[in-house]
Amino acid sequence: MRVGVIFFADRNRQGLLALARGLEAGLESQGHQVELIDGIRDVHSKLTAHQYAVVGTESLSITGKIPARVASFLSSAGLIQGKRCYAFVAKSFLGSNRALIRLMRAMEHEGMYLKNSGVLKSPEEARAIGSHLRVG
Repeated sequence: MRVGVIFFADRNRQGLLALARGLEAGLESQGHQVELIDGIRDVHSKLTAHQYAVVGTESLSITGKIPARVASFLSSAGLIQGKRCYAFVAKSFLGSNRALIRLMRAMEHEGMYLKNSGVLKSPEEARAIGSHLRVG
């Protein structure tokens, strides 16, 4: 199955990239074809050809603000309505849970079908979740 792992990092790019790579490695261990997409830099990427999407970001404040680029990327990402997906947020001191709720709302606003979500603490945890994530 073709899976897109999309991440949006305004502040902690390396930390979020490590989580995305952990998820990518876990999904590849299941035999899936995974494409890693930086939602801030790869602005013209489309998700139409992917059967599953993993979308992640970070909390920008204690109120759970997420990068504005998330909504604009998803609205121009092609046919994503009804696409099954997983949402994740990098663990931070405060605001992670609120950021996850905002991310899930943005995804559901575009018609994506959330199967699961989580706040990830480490690349090792991300890899473990990726290796057990049911994308089918």
